[in-house]
Amino acid sequence: MNDPLTPSSAPTIGVFDSGFGGLTVLRALIDRLPSARFAFIGDTARLPYGSKSRRTIARYAAESAQFLVREQGAEFLVIACNTASALALDAIQDAVPVPVLGVIEPGAEAARAASRSNDVLVIATDATVHSHAYQAACNHRGLRALEMACPLLVPLVEEGWTDHPVTEQVIRIYLDELNATAAADGMHPDTLVLGCTHYPLLRPLMERAVPAGMRVIDSAESAAAAAAAMINGRATAVQPGSAAIDTEIRCFATDSVEKFERLGSRFLGRPVGQVQLVDLGG
Repeated sequence: MNDPLTPSSAPTIGVFDSGFGGLTVLRALIDRLPSARFAFIGDTARLPYGSKSRRTIARYAAESAQFLVREQGAEFLVIACNTASALALDAIQDAVPVPVLGVIEPGAEAARAASRSNDVLVIATDATVHSHAYQAACNHRGLRALEMACPLLVPLVEEGWTDHPVTEQVIRIYLDELNATAAADGMHPDTLVLGCTHYPLLRPLMERAVPAGMRVIDSAESAAAAAAAMINGRATAVQPGSAAIDTEIRCFATDSVEKFERLGSRFLGRPVGQVQLVDLGG
């Protein structure tokens, strides 16, 4: 069980991902909770999680969560990894005595608030789609959800092609296929959920590619908004775009520190600083 939040002027928030895509979630959290302290860990030695069993993913994710709580003093955890949120959220909650928030439920809740037709589209990685976690979360809220894996998008983002004609064409091919499938199923989708933490970097291309009037839901922003609402009694939640504060950020990785430092700033929107290497075991 997780203990309730207790008052604190500057909470320490732990953020976990299997890689560094979750830095988009951290970026959104900093925008909304700039006075908080943040500790981020990317389990880069053991990615991709999507090829692992549910039991292994749960063990890996629990170890990262325990590191953030025990070693870094995190009082609240955000699981900025769709695969871990889909397959290991219960295990993480059992492993630590602090509140834990995943990215899937906030994304589905934002889709419910945005949709008028109650039909939504979800794009994500293979592992997240195969878990059907978004579909279940949307169905629970009275939405019909059609999911599609878009495996080419993550490597394009990591290559830095976030505003490239090739990436835009790939997005249009995926979305054309998804919308055609929705039409064949008798759906009238008006909302697209970005179910991968890499995809926020492609949001401008997504918004150009979707049909007129379709809303695009950024699950990183949705998770940050939900976290701010939960922590609001302990730290002042602000709207994105407020005056900058020198937020305390500590970043850790289990491997590939140089790659993390090189690519991380692209996701975080600011330098990640010196990333510390940690060993969580095999």
